[in-house]
Amino acid sequence: MKTFRYFIFLFLSILVLAIGCKEETNEPSDTRSEVAETTSHKSGEAFIEDDVSTPNILQIAIGSPDHTILVKAVQAAELENALVNAGPLMVFAPTDEAFKALPEGTLDELLKPENKGDLANILKYHVTPGNYTKDFLKKFKKVGQANDQSAPVEVKEDEVYVGGARIIASVPAGNGIVHVVDKVMLPPAEE
Repeated sequence: MKTFRYFIFLFLSILVLAIGCKEETNEPSDTRSEVAETTSHKSGEAFIEDDVSTPNILQIAIGSPDHTILVKAVQAAELENALVNAGPLMVFAPTDEAFKALPEGTLDELLKPENKGDLANILKYHVTPGNYTKDFLKKFKKVGQANDQSAPVEVKEDEVYVGGARIIASVPAGNGIVHVVDKVMLPPAEE
């Protein structure tokens, strides 16, 4: 009987604490629904503001003046949330110059809404699970990409190439690493 009373007392104590700790708000409920309506079109981790953590891969790309086309492509393919997940991820980030080197009209065609799937496939070919430095990548023959294909890794005169693109810089991120590359990597044609 004492055990039963003890559990009742414990339960009531927890209940009182929970009620006492309940957060009160004076904000009218209709204001909260207005906020939800205005933010519902862009939701997910990519749209949370955080000025104190180590920048994630998407934040690094957005802050880079050399990756404006990449950011535009990621937004067109609606892949923002993929680049902020916990990872770790390696992103091989083509510079604006790399995108401009594509055959004329290619980028404009890929950015059209009806080609979103093709654009997403190409962008996912630039993402690999893991967090490996340029030097560590020298040990690989290939890396598996987020689009379920593999990209070859080659070392030429101590330079590392992934999918034919040379790594020209590396930037650590809160959820992995950004390897800046000098070429847009195109996935091999599926057989």
